Amino acid sequence: MTDGALLYPRVTATRRIQDMDGMWGFRFDPAGEGERNGWPKDGLPDPRPMPVPASFNDIVTDKASREYAGDFWYETDVLVPGEWRDKDLYLRFDAATHRADVFVNGTHVGSHEGGFTPFAVRIDDVVRWNGRNHVAVRVNNELSHTSLPAGTTGTLPDGTPINGPYFDFFNYAGLQRPVRLIAVPKEAVTGYATTYDIHDDGSADVRYDVETNGTHAVEARLYDADGVMVAQASGGQGVLHMTDAHLWNVRAAYLYRIEFTIVDDATSDEARIIDRYDDEIGIRTVQVEGRRILVNGKPVHLKGFRRHEDSIVNGRGENLAVIARDYALMEWTGANSFRTSHYPYSEEDLRMADREGFLVIDECAAVGFMASLMNFIDAANDSNPHRGRGFFDDPDVQERTLAVHKAALRELFERDRNHPSVIMWSLMNEPDSAAESAVPYFEEIFATARTLDPQHRPLTYTNLMMAAAGKDRCHRFADVICLNRYYGWYVQGEYQLAGAEKAFIDEMDRWMELEPDKPFVFTEYGADTEAGVHKLPSVQWSEEYQCEYLEMQHRVFDRYDAVVGEQVWNLCDFQTGEGIMRVDGNRKGVFTRDRQPKAAAFLLKRRWETM
Repeated sequence: MTDGALLYPRVTATRRIQDMDGMWGFRFDPAGEGERNGWPKDGLPDPRPMPVPASFNDIVTDKASREYAGDFWYETDVLVPGEWRDKDLYLRFDAATHRADVFVNGTHVGSHEGGFTPFAVRIDDVVRWNGRNHVAVRVNNELSHTSLPAGTTGTLPDGTPINGPYFDFFNYAGLQRPVRLIAVPKEAVTGYATTYDIHDDGSADVRYDVETNGTHAVEARLYDADGVMVAQASGGQGVLHMTDAHLWNVRAAYLYRIEFTIVDDATSDEARIIDRYDDEIGIRTVQVEGRRILVNGKPVHLKGFRRHEDSIVNGRGENLAVIARDYALMEWTGANSFRTSHYPYSEEDLRMADREGFLVIDECAAVGFMASLMNFIDAANDSNPHRGRGFFDDPDVQERTLAVHKAALRELFERDRNHPSVIMWSLMNEPDSAAESAVPYFEEIFATARTLDPQHRPLTYTNLMMAAAGKDRCHRFADVICLNRYYGWYVQGEYQLAGAEKAFIDEMDRWMELEPDKPFVFTEYGADTEAGVHKLPSVQWSEEYQCEYLEMQHRVFDRYDAVVGEQVWNLCDFQTGEGIMRVDGNRKGVFTRDRQPKAAAFLLKRRWETM
């Protein structure tokens, strides 16, 4: 990490935060003229109010605005307290999708690429202390082969840009997570990492490595859930030893508070505190042993969902009420896990997982690494230079996308490395892993990822049906084989369900031969279902068919001891782009978009509560 503002924001004895959420000014910039015409300094002409955090797409009422592709601007004013002069001052954006340039009082202060991880820009040199300061942010949501997620940006006959996603969820964009003004000491804690040793006698060691931007000494303390200090140590690296450790476990979370203090030994009392930062951690270990995933040395079976940050009106905007409701629904079904499909979720979401004891497969936004058959815009665009070429055959992918992907992984691992809920990293979702040109890309990405996590959690990616057993060339890089399978929906659906079951078993038998020593997790399986549609006998899109489909999938899972996880696609219905395969979005949720159950939710509850 490069500065203390990228740590999860906390007010401490030395740190201050000013929330900047609210109604900002907003304006589209289709001609890309805003900076040239002085908008960062003089303000946006005729701005409309836009809430932050939120996606802009579902707040507008005209289609051109909802589907807008290109530059757009946010602006607001913020008063900076003069008593913060002795600190470093940052604007922290929890996310700006997909790229952003930040201006303060007309001066460009920073840029960021990547729409799902935080960034901070230092603004000490440009602010007016005890005065109003104008903040302007230019955001861009265009897609390309070098963006994460991937896609294309084409044009309509009238010249209007239009995004062509290589992914099956809506390309929501904007300042979708909180924005804060953060003041931290000039010498500060800038990051930390922990690893754990659990001993047979009930004791445990928390090994820490704290990063600072100065030379003063660091003290570390560990407090239990009652606020009692249970261990302390000195130095930037050290061990916090406990004789009676409470472990963080699946659906039985126990969190300690770790505190780091930079001290000046030449002074006394509170004056010796230069910076103090504290956070919550959970003591647990994760490893893969043969065909098992072990948490604290005990095998776990993942039961749960793929999810999306998606809700009515907010789009992908952070919504704490929706987060709380989603966890309540998962707990009601008996679930214990989810994957952050297909991008890093908000920090608040993962902190909820820490508190509730959920196991998380944390996924990078590397989705769409295949020229998607769902991308009707791309298919109809004869001028697209990528048409007819495999994704990894593109030289830009092997160079520019690879660099963007590595940077995204570094930001993801640094942000989430201390969450006890994160037990696995997913480096890509449904890439074209059957292509020979994918192999060197995978090799480099996995090699990079293995250098980033001090806890050495397992690495994976999700395999799609077009790269079935015997076709996938990259599964050897993964520690856990994660499969997305839709036998009975996209393949041999309707009355052919029995044939789908046979084809599914045949492929799984082949996987058992190819990977005899690795665990398997089904990271997607599901069937589109319109809530309230009932048919006897069943037909596709009815609630009865969704249940029959799930029962078939579960019969196949239960045949194989190597299958140690099942995560349904999806927890809730969610918005996608328009298309003839979608009825106002993807309806594979076992709950509706407004979080009410379909019949399948009760089926999963019966199964998972007895596993």
